[in-house]
Amino acid sequence: MTNICRFTIPASQDIESIIDYVASNKNFNTADKLLEKINDKCRKLANLPNMGRKRDELYPSLRSFPVDDYLIFYCLIERGIEIQRVVSGYRDLGELFGEQSDELLLTMPR
Repeated sequence: MTNICRFTIPASQDIESIIDYVASNKNFNTADKLLEKINDKCRKLANLPNMGRKRDELYPSLRSFPVDDYLIFYCLIERGIEIQRVVSGYRDLGELFGEQSDELLLTMPR
């Protein structure tokens, strides 16, 4: 049985920006491979959600998992996961999630 992997609008926008950046600065093949890696990892996380690292220091119930130089941030939902953000691991995560806290309150399950 496959669990649900749902993406928030900010996560979808993150992925689109990452793929556009990689396609512009490297090539389309590299961008396509990265998109495939991200999607594959999200499917695996939906079925094994505890693989990720707890990130309560950023937001309660948030988890993360790396894919190359990026981090997938997600939370558990009934029958799967919800991808909150996909961002560079080099970003200031405290600042990112400080800015996002009101939005996350609206989208994350309690």
